[in-house]
Amino acid sequence: MRNVTLILDDGSCFHGQSFGYEKPVAGEVVFNTAMTGYPESLTDPSYAGQLMTLTYPLVGNYGVPPFTFAQNGLPHYMESEKIHAEAIIVSDYSENYSHWNAVESLGDWLKREQIPGITGIDTRALTKALREHGVMMGRIEFNEESRTKNEEFPSYGEINYVDRVSCKEIIVYAGDKSKTFPVDTPKNELNEQLNSSFFIPNSSLKKVVLVDCGVKANILRCLIKRGVEVIRVPWNYDFNGLEFDGLFISNGPGDPDTCDAAVQNIRRAMQNEKLPIFGICMGNQLLSKAGGAKIYKLKYGHRSHNQPVRMVGTERCFITSQNHGYAVDNNTLGTDWEPLFVNMNDGSNEGIRHKRNPWFSAQFHPEAASGPTDTEFLFDEFVKLL
Repeated sequence: MRNVTLILDDGSCFHGQSFGYEKPVAGEVVFNTAMTGYPESLTDPSYAGQLMTLTYPLVGNYGVPPFTFAQNGLPHYMESEKIHAEAIIVSDYSENYSHWNAVESLGDWLKREQIPGITGIDTRALTKALREHGVMMGRIEFNEESRTKNEEFPSYGEINYVDRVSCKEIIVYAGDKSKTFPVDTPKNELNEQLNSSFFIPNSSLKKVVLVDCGVKANILRCLIKRGVEVIRVPWNYDFNGLEFDGLFISNGPGDPDTCDAAVQNIRRAMQNEKLPIFGICMGNQLLSKAGGAKIYKLKYGHRSHNQPVRMVGTERCFITSQNHGYAVDNNTLGTDWEPLFVNMNDGSNEGIRHKRNPWFSAQFHPEAASGPTDTEFLFDEFVKLL
C-alpha cells in the first residue's frame, strides 16, 4: 500500500496507506459514526464534495453488493448510480470480505470508480479534532514533496453541489416502469402525456412532483411502493403549471443558500394552501426557507444511525439515520410554523410543520438506507394527504 497524507486546513496532518484509487482530492472532512452502511453512504449524493471519515474501526469486512438496477432504472442496493463522496477514510480496512450478497471488495470498487480510500488513520484523533474545531476542509496527497504549504483549500459552502448531483431530465416513475422527458418539454404536452396513463392504462395513481436536490434511491422506492406516480424534476425546474397532487423536496448536498431557485418555486407552489408538501433533509431546509426561516451551519453535523429525535408535543422518541451539516433556526420560524421534531442530543431542529396547511418535513432520513426505519411511517402520512 502506498503512503498517503490527509492535510487539514488548520495545518495538521494524518498519515496512512492507500487502498483505493490513487489521486489527490480535496473536500470537506466529515465523520460518520454508523457501524455499517458504507455502500449506501458512499452512493448517497448528500456526500458530494466531502471526505467521509468512518469512526467504526473495521471497514470492508462485508464487501460490496452488485451494482444492479431494477426495470425502472433504480439501483437495487445502492442509493444512486455512482459513488458521490470524494474519498473514504478508515482506521482498519479489511481486504478479505464475507457476505452472501458481496461481489467485490471495497478497495476494488473504489479503484473502479476512481475514489481514494485511506486506511491506518487514527480516526479517533481525527474525529476529536473535527468535534473540537468543527468540520474542516482537507486534502489527500500522495506525494508530500509536491505539497505547497500555502496551497488554498476550496470553499465547500460556495459550490452548488445540488446542481452537480440533481437529474438533468424529467423522469417519471410508476410501479416498475419509468419514462424520461427533456426539461424543455412544454408543460401542456407533459401534462397530456402524464394524464394519458402511459404506464398503467386507466390508472388513477396520485402524482407527486419530486424536486431532486440529490435524492436517495430509497426515497423513490418508498414512494413508488405506496402506489404513487413520481415526477422527478431537476432542482431548479419550475414545476408550477404541471398537474400533480403533492410536492416532495428531497435530500441533497451542500449549502441550502445556493438553491434559491428551488426556494422560489416552492414558495409559488405554497400559494395553493391545500397542496400536500413533504421535505426530507435538504428538503426540510428549503421548505423552511420558503416559509421565511433561516439556516445555519452546524459545528460538525449529524451523520450517524443513532440520532434520537422527539416529536414535539409528545413523548414519542425515535432513533433516526441522519446526514446533514446545516440546520433550521427554530427562532426564525414564522408564526404559522412550528417545530415538528427536535434532536435530543443538541436541541437542534429535526423537522417543521405548518399549523394549518398540509406541509411538513423531517431533517432526518425516514427512508434510512442505511439505518433504522422507525420513522418510515412519515411516507404513509404524506400519501394519506394526497
